[in-house]
Amino acid sequence: MKKILFIFIILFSITAISFTPKNITWIAIGDSITYLNDHQNETDNRVSKGYMTRVVEKLTHIHFINKGYNGWTATAIAGNIEKLGLEKADLYSVFLGTNDWWGSKPLGTMADYINNNGNSTVYGAFRMIINKLYSLNKEAKIVLITPMQRVDFVYINNYKNNAWGSYKEKNGQQLEDVANAILEIGRHENLEVVDLYHKKRMDHSTLVKFKWLKDPQSGEYKKYKYPAFIGIPFDPAKDEYPYPAASIDVTYDGLHPSDKGYQMIADELINVFKKYN
Repeated sequence: MKKILFIFIILFSITAISFTPKNITWIAIGDSITYLNDHQNETDNRVSKGYMTRVVEKLTHIHFINKGYNGWTATAIAGNIEKLGLEKADLYSVFLGTNDWWGSKPLGTMADYINNNGNSTVYGAFRMIINKLYSLNKEAKIVLITPMQRVDFVYINNYKNNAWGSYKEKNGQQLEDVANAILEIGRHENLEVVDLYHKKRMDHSTLVKFKWLKDPQSGEYKKYKYPAFIGIPFDPAKDEYPYPAASIDVTYDGLHPSDKGYQMIADELINVFKKYN
């Protein structure tokens, strides 16, 4: 009897060990959407937690390091790649591109990626970033994330910091061009890509419920849904904030995810990350 009990304990222990996920270190590289995970005060506390916190609450064997840089581009990340204190990790995510589009950084072509032409283009910048990550751990899992669509952004702490949405081009480039470039890089490198840009429940019409603007004719404030608010003037010096709490949907300011948006991003990543045990 004791022998049978001993064998049972051994088998149970082996089974428990085999089904226990190993601890995974995840470095999340990104811009303000990543940065805000740990700086909710900069959202006027409209966000309670970002996508990384939400992922590790569900996948408790994963531990994240936030390498999000407010306002940075992929080209800036690549240009400073040796100064960022990146470490060896099991898993890296790269969530960049929206600021490259707004900052009119040249997209370049796949040849810039293949030939490692440097960070003068978005394609070249991604090659530098991916090269660095593989130099830290050649066995690492790398997940790319395309930028989200965006409507008119107005920074809640400084109304003069504003930008139009991705419903139109900026200096001859569409934000979708950046998303498609990241998808192409992912295919070339056989990397997982979480494609937020083309996710239906995150398209322009879902990002805010309305924009609170003055009717140009009457001067009275009205709720304008997308796309009706396109082209209606906003005066940052005189007008009320165009995204009151009631307007929040997938984003809280036209660009940055709300709690709802961050959960949607987390859900996408959880579906990918749960394969990494």
